[in-house]
Amino acid sequence: MKKLARKWKKSGDGDGDDDRFSLPTRDDFHPIDTQEQEELVRSLENNQAQQSRLWRGVFAAILCCYSGFLIYSIYQQVLSPWELRYHAYFMDEVDSWIVISADWAAVVACSIAIAGLLIDSKYHRRWLWYSCFGGLSVAVFWLYHMSRLPRFRWDVVWLPLGPLCGAGICLYVDHLLDESSEEVRKLRGYMYAYKAM
Repeated sequence: MKKLARKWKKSGDGDGDDDRFSLPTRDDFHPIDTQEQEELVRSLENNQAQQSRLWRGVFAAILCCYSGFLIYSIYQQVLSPWELRYHAYFMDEVDSWIVISADWAAVVACSIAIAGLLIDSKYHRRWLWYSCFGGLSVAVFWLYHMSRLPRFRWDVVWLPLGPLCGAGICLYVDHLLDESSEEVRKLRGYMYAYKAM
């Protein structure tokens, strides 16, 4: 860029109008001092922490809504068994208490994922993995019973996949947020590398 700017500057020396098309040749780069570096990194850390809280809260709220829906399903199944269409498909396959237990297992898997997202601990990733295993067991249960139906019902595919996908998405979101946090930590580690040169 500097060579190009010099060429343009030389070719436009005789012409006053060509100066407005030439690139600046002055070097504007200057190192930022320690205090400016600290302020910049601190603002990035604060921004990353705020974004992390926001997205963890958003996905925890989505899972809370899904858990609330499952609790409503359990309540309906207890009060009037097999009234809900997605439970009625399995009327001839399983007992009512087994359906209620499967829904409770899905609620527990979602609750563990919510805890894994919101608890600020070094073991929070384990909670998310436990939630994935719980969601997997619920998925196996429902898929087994769906395969035994006379006709596969695509409208209830959310029963096996809901908790598993919820836990998997939470694990992925946690991974992305941890990666961005690691990048900011690396930036703090590089803060004084330029000054040492």
